[in-house]
Amino acid sequence: MQIGQLATRSETKVETIRYYERIGLLAAPARSPSGYRQYGQEHLRQLMFVRHCRDMGFSIGEIRSLQVLAHDPKRSCAEITALAKAHLLDVRTKLAGLRRLERTLGGLITSCDGRRVADCQILKALGASGVNAATRVRRP
Repeated sequence: MQIGQLATRSETKVETIRYYERIGLLAAPARSPSGYRQYGQEHLRQLMFVRHCRDMGFSIGEIRSLQVLAHDPKRSCAEITALAKAHLLDVRTKLAGLRRLERTLGGLITSCDGRRVADCQILKALGASGVNAATRVRRP
């Protein structure tokens, strides 16, 4: 199949497929006599694996590690479990940060009476009260 067909079947943009090839997450395909990339089922399988990993938030480096580990089926999956646990910890840390951000933004929005910019509690909390007059947007 050609790259457009692979893109359609995997629901991945052509540019993303080329990027994954360039960085080695997707094996380079054979070329037709006219120079077109020719992808097979194994490319589709690899691409779907990468897509699922990305959907789960794994980094490129983590995906590389998972690919290496996946090529040794007799090996213990302890390293894969450790990698997934570390990723889960990272996700939980990010979620905690987002919850703090949600509370902070909610509090700021509640504190703003919506009347005048000069009295805006949101801008004051963001430190915008000290913005230089030369950098302010001037209205016509």
